[in-house]
Amino acid sequence: MTAMCDVAFLLLTFFILTAKPKTPDPVPVDVPGSTVTVKLPEENVATVIVGSGKVFFDITGANVRKQTLEQMGQKYSTTFSDEEKTKYANMQGVGVPMNQMKQYLDLESDKRESFKQPGIPTDSVSNELFNWIREARIATKALNGAELRLSIKGNSKEEYPTIKKVIDILQKQKVNKFSLITSLRK
Repeated sequence: MTAMCDVAFLLLTFFILTAKPKTPDPVPVDVPGSTVTVKLPEENVATVIVGSGKVFFDITGANVRKQTLEQMGQKYSTTFSDEEKTKYANMQGVGVPMNQMKQYLDLESDKRESFKQPGIPTDSVSNELFNWIREARIATKALNGAELRLSIKGNSKEEYPTIKKVIDILQKQKVNKFSLITSLRK
């Protein structure tokens, strides 16, 4: 019986240490159901999260995140400190316009979580999502030597025009292959 307890605790410890925590989405997203089970790759992936009429952007890889933020800062004439880049590299799914990014990064972590993010602009005047995707693709190619895979995680009850804007932005960059994140139907 003692050996059985040891094995059980070793297995429990193994599963706890190797499991990845589920990161919360910036907005509640009820993904649509699907019967296809294709796993999303673990690296070189960017996810566009759409919910409540807002758009958020998430990239895998801390170095790619830092490089993308730096490139976006150059594009929008904003300089970020190393501390701000490190904070951004550790965040998941950011939906803040570039003119508010420095203020958002300067918030304490508990205030940042309660902050209502307005979403990344996707309108024709200030299409920041287009630039985020382009700069992330450039950074991934430069740092990892691989193409960035894009996926869309949308709320099943989201209005069609919001999703269409995201797909149109991908089409402008000649990205015709992307994943739609769904849940498995019973």
